Amino acid sequence: MSEAFDSTETLDVKGASCPMPVVKTKQAVDDLNTGSVLEVVSTDSGSMSDIEGWAEGTSGVALLEQVEDGDVYKHYVEKTD
Repeated sequence: MSEAFDSTETLDVKGASCPMPVVKTKQAVDDLNTGSVLEVVSTDSGSMSDIEGWAEGTSGVALLEQVEDGDVYKHYVEKTD
């Protein structure tokens, strides 16, 4: 099932809708050190595809996992360079 990632920081974007979860995620990842993992917590179901698409199209980041927990969506993004 779900692996537990040791996140460096948590970004709470609950209540925000597209495109803000991606915008805030990008800003937060930019401030991380290489190898750090950001946990993004959202209530926007669209964030599942939005953050996945952003991570796939962005060099220097890796989407490690996405977890749907009821009405909350958690994304684990690693800064790779």
